[in-house]
Amino acid sequence: MNNKQPANKTIDLEFDKKHIWHPYTSMTQPLPVYPVVSANKNTITFETGETLIDGMASWWSAIHGYNNEILNTAVTEQLAKMSHVMFGGLTHEPAVNLCKKLVDITPKKLNKVFLADSGSVSVEVALKMSLQYWQSLGYKHKTKLMTVEKGYHGDTFAAMSVCDPINSMHSLYQGFLPEHIFVPAPTSQFNDTFDEDELIQLKQTFEAHHQDVAAFIIEPIVQNAGGMNFYHPNYLKVLRQLCDEYDVLLICDEIATGFGRTGKMFAVEHANITPDILCIGKAITGGYMTLSATLTTDKIAKGISDGEAGVMMHGPTFMGNPLACAVACSSIDLLLASEWKSTINDLNNALNEYLSPCSHLEQVVDVRVLGAIGVVEVTDTVDVAQFQKQCIELGVWIRPFGKLIYLMPPYITPKQDIKTLADAIYTILKK
Repeated sequence: MNNKQPANKTIDLEFDKKHIWHPYTSMTQPLPVYPVVSANKNTITFETGETLIDGMASWWSAIHGYNNEILNTAVTEQLAKMSHVMFGGLTHEPAVNLCKKLVDITPKKLNKVFLADSGSVSVEVALKMSLQYWQSLGYKHKTKLMTVEKGYHGDTFAAMSVCDPINSMHSLYQGFLPEHIFVPAPTSQFNDTFDEDELIQLKQTFEAHHQDVAAFIIEPIVQNAGGMNFYHPNYLKVLRQLCDEYDVLLICDEIATGFGRTGKMFAVEHANITPDILCIGKAITGGYMTLSATLTTDKIAKGISDGEAGVMMHGPTFMGNPLACAVACSSIDLLLASEWKSTINDLNNALNEYLSPCSHLEQVVDVRVLGAIGVVEVTDTVDVAQFQKQCIELGVWIRPFGKLIYLMPPYITPKQDIKTLADAIYTILKK
């Protein structure tokens, strides 16, 4: 791809380096950043002229690609009416329509929708819902949360407290974050035989701590930033049963997996379960702007609303932003109108086919694919700056983390471009 077109340099990279703090980077030794001037379909174009195939879908959100005419129209038409209005005491058609769609496509019983700004905030809302629910019912001692190791749920404080306690920011903020209860991460892989023995400690932990636990939070089927662990649906089924047995709410974080990424509209469908609370974000707007939602049941909503406070104690300034809601409605309609299951299956086949040669390389530990997610796990931590420099030379944009090189491309990505992405990974690792 890497077709260079001359362009006038206008982005001040020196100012950026000195003054702008990018995610997960240092201000004294920052990772390189590359100036983007446009993005179209499944490509991004640099100011320096390179056009690269995007394997990241803008951190997994741009499922329809970039500069989509239908989504552009949704934004511009809404902009002509109003860009924003406070959601306290007011409502509007984009928000109502979006919530109707969310209730319709998510598992039954999830019929109460709280709109928020970002994935982390939707997790914060979910955790507050679970704690406030039990407080409202008079169970003042249910203040703990349970979760699995290797999880990731966001960078805000409550979300961090239920992220992996060792390989995340949890250890950095020890003493500031509340201490919760962790169990080993699921080990039986998605397509393998389920090992019942891995449930022993899970069941023992429920039995020992359930009286103090408000909720168990987990990323269904795919532990994303915590290691790209694709685990067996039976784990989720048993977890739902244990939560019911021991009066613990189940929160499923579908921020990364929602809207078709795993081959189901939502990953909980692999286990045919319904959580008490569901968090969604990222792809909800097709990658156009930030928005998230936390969905729950009549039981939880009634418990909170009939409690001492009488209200859900949360209210973001930009809650229900009309622009975001309008483009989210359009994105969901676009997805549902497409042959998305067939598309994900085609991407799955292409990722399996073209990433498989990597499994023969000495430094590769594992190659795994689920839905439209492809992962190459290597023995040593990847040098992000060097790896991305090599990717650009090969005409692709891939951002690894830790020992994981992964692809989560836009759904519109042609098969040939999947090959180019996979070939780039192979070429770099083979050197």
